[in-house]
Amino acid sequence: MVDHDPGADAPPATRRSPSWPRWLRWTSAIGVLVALALVAGLTTAVVGVRRSWPQTGGELSISGLEGEVRVVRDDHGIPQIYADSTHDLMLAQGFVHAQDRFFEMDVRRHATAGRLSELFGESGLETDLVVRTLGWRDVAEKEVTLLRPATRSALDAYAEGVNAYLEGRSPSEMALEYTLLGITGLDYQPEKWSAVDSVAWLKAMAWDLRGNLEEEIGRAIATEVVGAQRAQDLYPAYPYDEHAPVVQQGAVVGAGDQRVFAQDARDTQDARGAGTTRTLARVRAVLAGVPALLGRGDGLGSNAWVVDGGRTDTGAPILANDPHLGISLPGVWTQVGLHCRTLSDECPYDVAGFSFSGVPGVVIGHNRDIAWGFTNLGPDVTDLYVERIEGDTWEYDGQRLPLVSRTERIEVRDGEDVEITVRSTGHGPLLSDLARFADEDGIELTEDGLLDQVEGIAAVQDTGEDAISLAWTALTPRPTADALLALDRASDWTSFRKALSDFAVPGQNVVYADTEGHIGYQATGLVPVRRPGSDGRLPAAGWLRETDWTGEFVPYDALPSVLDPESGIIATANQAVVDPARYAPYLTSDWDQGYRSDRINRLLAADDELDVEAMAAIQLDDRSAIGEALTPYLLDIELPRGYYSDGQRLLRSWNYQQDADSAAAAYFNVVWREVLERTFRDELPSVIAPDGGDRWFAVVTAMLPRGRNAWWDDVRTDDKVERRSDILRAAMIAARDELTALSSPDPDEWSWGQLHELELRSSTLGESGIGIVERLFNRGGWEVGGGGSLVNATAWDARTGYEVVTAPSMRMIVPLDDLDAARWVNLTGVSGHAFHPHYTDQTDLWARGETLPWMFSQKAVEAAAEDVLLLTPSG
Repeated sequence: MVDHDPGADAPPATRRSPSWPRWLRWTSAIGVLVALALVAGLTTAVVGVRRSWPQTGGELSISGLEGEVRVVRDDHGIPQIYADSTHDLMLAQGFVHAQDRFFEMDVRRHATAGRLSELFGESGLETDLVVRTLGWRDVAEKEVTLLRPATRSALDAYAEGVNAYLEGRSPSEMALEYTLLGITGLDYQPEKWSAVDSVAWLKAMAWDLRGNLEEEIGRAIATEVVGAQRAQDLYPAYPYDEHAPVVQQGAVVGAGDQRVFAQDARDTQDARGAGTTRTLARVRAVLAGVPALLGRGDGLGSNAWVVDGGRTDTGAPILANDPHLGISLPGVWTQVGLHCRTLSDECPYDVAGFSFSGVPGVVIGHNRDIAWGFTNLGPDVTDLYVERIEGDTWEYDGQRLPLVSRTERIEVRDGEDVEITVRSTGHGPLLSDLARFADEDGIELTEDGLLDQVEGIAAVQDTGEDAISLAWTALTPRPTADALLALDRASDWTSFRKALSDFAVPGQNVVYADTEGHIGYQATGLVPVRRPGSDGRLPAAGWLRETDWTGEFVPYDALPSVLDPESGIIATANQAVVDPARYAPYLTSDWDQGYRSDRINRLLAADDELDVEAMAAIQLDDRSAIGEALTPYLLDIELPRGYYSDGQRLLRSWNYQQDADSAAAAYFNVVWREVLERTFRDELPSVIAPDGGDRWFAVVTAMLPRGRNAWWDDVRTDDKVERRSDILRAAMIAARDELTALSSPDPDEWSWGQLHELELRSSTLGESGIGIVERLFNRGGWEVGGGGSLVNATAWDARTGYEVVTAPSMRMIVPLDDLDAARWVNLTGVSGHAFHPHYTDQTDLWARGETLPWMFSQKAVEAAAEDVLLLTPSG
């Protein structure tokens, strides 16, 4: 039943979005100390803020160098490094990364080692519990021993450079953040950097891009709440007939019998139940408290495409990429160029692109021969198992086997150390123990209402132990770091594919182009081979051998790959990679629904004289697929004349574009949020409430033609069965009231950008909960267009509000005939130092859809030089 009277004189107050998640909020004791100390010390700290800024000109002597290194920076501070040996090149990159972003690097290594509590007290404990349970650092230590000697040497040289930066510097000379932490009484000196610190970051990357773990938990909860049949409505299959997969030619590739069959009903039933589902909800609550270092949610994805010379105005390929990751300050990427003055086997690098601070080499970019871009493949590499635990044993294949246990001690700043026992079955660590750890240490698991409204799910039963284990390929040590540096050195399709054969996690779609005119695509990743009858869509019965992984992985040569397709187009935007009717290995069922990829393919196919400008325009395309599907139904709704029909009037001339200035887009997106709330909130608990992403595009689009679909009915009303028209009408009326409250009574003053702002926040002190401190590090107020599951993927979360939560973390376009004509832009600047000119100097360009010249040849780099720093061997 509609719960709002359209005849009421005053519009109701708008719903307030929950506050930004403060995953490193300082404890109250530290907060009080900071507040008191700020009065006396903050002015002094800010006056000395330049102490930590890097020297970018002149000459510096640093230990470890074998020869002179030249660091050339342009007017945005982007460094291009020139050296005579791989050792010096990597050492200089480590030094420059540390100059620009050491605090970020230090926080990252504390996060990946499960040691945030040492810096930030109890607020870091929840993250540390998860990371210690998964053992990221332990896996990284084992991976370092598997690396090729050349990779290990590069990592060690990089660490030398970082340590050369640390040498002789106090923390306050490294970052303003250390100065403020010192005011609170933190007595801290950063440890030396190591190769393990770099490799451990790859575990964080794998975790944030891990695949369908949330979908697996969500399906189980939905099945318990609304039944298996209706739960399927919420997780629709991929529409292969409507949205083309990435690879559309070639023969079926076999890798054993991996076709997925319906799971045995007895096994599925045994692995579920009210108690188990409640445990899953608690596990999800703990995992939600872990900082997403790259981002999370449906907005986490990417666009990458490449066209061959038959579709460009120059006759040469053009490649474009814009990964969609979580927003942060500083941003995930930092740009760099790495150039050997003379290319040789001893110094084979001439590459530029986007790197991770803390990791040597270039992750995405181009060298003198090839260019490449990444999107997340999203293979199902995580499976949850419901385990039967008794004492210190678990059941498997009719036997009781011993649990493997280890003890972890977590140091907590200004608190008592926390000791936990991590238990594992043969599948992996018990995630369900995380909820117990949190209970023991007083960590609140109901943030954002994750558990407050799990209606229909019974409390955990007292008989037996509900235990959930995690199998995850990233916990198997693999030499992924080898792949990154080999990719930087690759010179053709063969060496490109060979390089990626070591890229184990996270599985990626990689598009390719070379200066010889070829284009290609390769899927990467360690994908488990499952037994027939097990597809990873729901938690499995861990005591049954037939639900287990086989211990084998899909062979690299069996992963989808294509070179020079007939269409001349390869576009990947997290959609299905290949039709399972043509391809036997099972990769996943939880693909992005393909709205972005379909739009990209249509735009590319419509033009056979594409150029760099046209590619940039496609990256900024903001046509809304759900707008196109839903708007005709909204226009059919009868609304009271005047005030409440003002928004509907805007929709009559709307072109479905969500640019920042669009009043119609503002109204539509508020309606869309209201439709989701009013359609699903009566039956779905908050843990699986709609976020408005691509899956919900598909769910609602399928419902729209059926006005009496059961989902439209509000089960909370006893005297009426709502239909589609009732829900849409109520949503439109509520949206008008919300826009009046958020923006203006005058629809001509509405704009999507006013609601859809980009706010960049430091994930540490920018989330301190102390306003004056947060203002030092956070920046915001950019009004942007786009939206979730649009090509210009500035996603927002319908559960919390309209602010951007994930976005294109960078944009790049590379024409292979003229590498100096390439374009790039980062979400933030290269600097991690607050108040530095290069802290957010690229954000204004990014928000306007502009890019920077990407000079590559030494002549062009020197011509654009703003600062030159000569690094020389000490002594």
